[in-house]
Amino acid sequence: MIAELQCVVLDCPDPVRLADFYHSLLGGTVNLPDDRWRVDDDWATLHSPSGLVLAFQRATDHQPPRWPDPSRPQQFHLDLGVPDLDRADEQVRKLGATVLADDVDGRSWRVYADPAGHPFCLVRH
Repeated sequence: MIAELQCVVLDCPDPVRLADFYHSLLGGTVNLPDDRWRVDDDWATLHSPSGLVLAFQRATDHQPPRWPDPSRPQQFHLDLGVPDLDRADEQVRKLGATVLADDVDGRSWRVYADPAGHPFCLVRH
C-alpha cells in the first residue's frame, strides 16, 4: 500500500453551497477543523457520519458535467494521504502516474494524473 484515501474532491462554482447541499443529504459537519485542509472561499469540506470526507473546490469557470456526454465528463479528484511524499512520488511514477504540479514552496501535496489522465493528489499526513 502506497497511500490512504483521505477524501473525494469535487470541482464546483460555490464550495460552501455544495457542502451545505451534501450536508442536507448525508448529515455530518461542514468545515470541521482538520489539519489536512484549509477552509476558505475556495475550499469547503463535509465530514460525513460514515467517516467519508467530501471536499469541494472552487473551479472558476466550472462547466457542469452532462452525463453521459463525453465532451463534458464527470469532474473530481482523489486526495491520497502518504507519510513520505518523496517515496510515494517515486512509487506512483513507477506505476505510470504523470506529475502535473510538483512540490512548490514546500506545500504538503503534489498533483499527478493517473495513466488515463485523471488528476489525483498525494497529501502528506
